[in-house]
Amino acid sequence: MSETLPPKTCSIDRLVTKEDDVAKVLSGEKTATRRNGRYADPGEIMELNGRQFEVTKVYQQSLGELTDEAVKTEGFANVDEYKNYILSMHAGMPWLPQMKVWVHEFRAI
Repeated sequence: MSETLPPKTCSIDRLVTKEDDVAKVLSGEKTATRRNGRYADPGEIMELNGRQFEVTKVYQQSLGELTDEAVKTEGFANVDEYKNYILSMHAGMPWLPQMKVWVHEFRAI
């Protein structure tokens, strides 16, 4: 039985919006995105540049649980590279190991 997810805090069309992230998704380099809210339900379809991607999994993870392997799904080589990218986009945001984020995994269809 699948767990019940809390209500979405945003819509799927806001899930991947940065041009470099869109390019990574289209090239297959990025198959997940982490947000501090829930933007999609499993099975929901995201459209980027006319291509469709199905959200396959949505779950919570703390920043402290991130591994180099995990951030490869975001299109980054290692946790430091990913952390620097996130902090450059969110000026003043603290990087707290206990902070929870929502992981949205997706695949091209």
